[in-house]
Amino acid sequence: MYDEHIRRSARYFDVRPIQFQHPATGSVLGAITGATPVSVILTGTAGDGKTHLCRQVWEAVKGSEREWLSPEPYLRTAFPGPGQDLHVLHIVRDLSAWVPQRKAPWDPGAHDLLRRFSATLFPSGGSQPSQDIFLIAGNDGQLMETWRRLENSEPVRRSHDLFEALLVEGRKEQEGVSLRLFNLSRHESADLLDSAVDAFVAHEAWQSCYALNSASGEFFGPECPIRRNLELIQQPLVRERLGNLLALCDYNGLHMPIRQILLLLVNAILGHADVKDGLMTATDVPAVIRHGTVAKASLYDNVFGGNLTETRRARTPIFEALDRIGVGHETSNRVDNILIFGDTDDALKAYFDRYMTADRFYGANTTYQAAQKEYVEGTDETGERSARFLRMLVAQRRRLFFKIADDEADDMLLWDLTVFQHAGEYLNQIVNRLKVRQRVERQILTHIVKGLNRIFTGMLVSDDQSLLLANSFAPSQGRVSRLFVDKISAEPRLGESIDIVMRKDEPVPVLRVTLSPGNSCSMPLHITRYEFLTRVAKGALPGSFSRECYEDLLAFKSQLLKAAVKRSEDNAETTTGEELAFSLLQLESTGRTVPRRLELRKS
Repeated sequence: MYDEHIRRSARYFDVRPIQFQHPATGSVLGAITGATPVSVILTGTAGDGKTHLCRQVWEAVKGSEREWLSPEPYLRTAFPGPGQDLHVLHIVRDLSAWVPQRKAPWDPGAHDLLRRFSATLFPSGGSQPSQDIFLIAGNDGQLMETWRRLENSEPVRRSHDLFEALLVEGRKEQEGVSLRLFNLSRHESADLLDSAVDAFVAHEAWQSCYALNSASGEFFGPECPIRRNLELIQQPLVRERLGNLLALCDYNGLHMPIRQILLLLVNAILGHADVKDGLMTATDVPAVIRHGTVAKASLYDNVFGGNLTETRRARTPIFEALDRIGVGHETSNRVDNILIFGDTDDALKAYFDRYMTADRFYGANTTYQAAQKEYVEGTDETGERSARFLRMLVAQRRRLFFKIADDEADDMLLWDLTVFQHAGEYLNQIVNRLKVRQRVERQILTHIVKGLNRIFTGMLVSDDQSLLLANSFAPSQGRVSRLFVDKISAEPRLGESIDIVMRKDEPVPVLRVTLSPGNSCSMPLHITRYEFLTRVAKGALPGSFSRECYEDLLAFKSQLLKAAVKRSEDNAETTTGEELAFSLLQLESTGRTVPRRLELRKS
């Protein structure tokens, strides 16, 4: 249990651990210690804070610290409930450590306790309410596998079905059942980052470092990269962009747990490629300054694990996830022209001075300028030094991602520095508007409709006011579909509509297409899908960005075709046996499509 490892290390080094209140703390404590205590299940990714929350509950009910420090995964204690009631709290703080491995025999006590927990959720008629309250922590797979392996009974079976329904539907509770299920992975990573940064920079140990009043060349002196990185992580723009990156992970289905976020912060502040383990200590700093390698401690590069080996980055989930966003490896001509030619180009020099020369720590230092000059003049015959300069460019592009101000983001094509060129649009015009209950602007929807139409038909259509549903003549779905089936108005009309909504049970925006009242299809609109649709709407070929997205959207098309058939059946649309009528989509020179009706009659 990682939480206990941290506490033991903190006691050993006599340092207060970095702590902040988890967003679920109040709800979890309220469920167990409130006016009507109920049992709680905590699920989530490893490092989401399940054990930490269990400890907070244990402390709230005055559980023994000695018992908590034991290695036992199961603990119990009595605590007073409302009035004179005395409840017994059962905590399974690590389900995987308590349940036997597959095919191994059950411990009778563990088996009976979980069956008893199931019985408290679905008591038999006429039984008295149980005084047993349970708190169980484990990931989703462990939870479902455990209840599949329990000896079958009606309460066990109903509990299994309940857990599955709550997890799939993203709900916390079911009416009439004394249980709350908290999936900690549904909390936004950007919110967890804000809390973690606040707690990290507010730790009193940093004030002790400032109190050293160190001179130049010393640890925490004015040239110290650790001090510089600590001050950078507090800048609003740096925090905003870091939050944007974690939000993109969330909206791509990659939740970042608290443990990974803390790992990111430590690496961002202490990272340096040339020191042991890639992390600076206080004793490393004087040598780093003396050897002129401060630039290798850049927070902007450390955020992406640039100080670590490729193998370590790939093994660390948060760096592997951030690497997918492509910051540093994606760029634009404008940015690279500034970085490479800006100091000698009058049109770009103002940008070079502002973004490069002004940063005396991580900008255009003497090492960068020498490598830049050699690269431009082409004097490197082996290509080795040019390759080193190109690696410097990766770090500088990353730095600019955190330096370009919001009011210059469009001019500097900020999001071209990532694989998600339309991420700013996605976050600002979709996510942020939905969070404050505002509708997504029609312009965004028309782009999505055009992208869908090009994928659904396989033609370079320009229709963006209605969603076209068409089939192929081939037995299996062909790439080009001209057999017109139906169309759905993007504007609300006669029960039809296309909109983007944010649901409580969905961690990402949802694209909803309504054909008629009670007849709609929905699809989670991840950032990758939005980027794909927007690029296709602007002329990119469907196979040039994501084959997976293309297949997902064809599956969504199949759902819509079934819904269209249902609408036709509900409206009792039929044709006579004397004729067979169908429509073909004809593409005009403007890119608009026109259905041409054809009829076949029996001779």
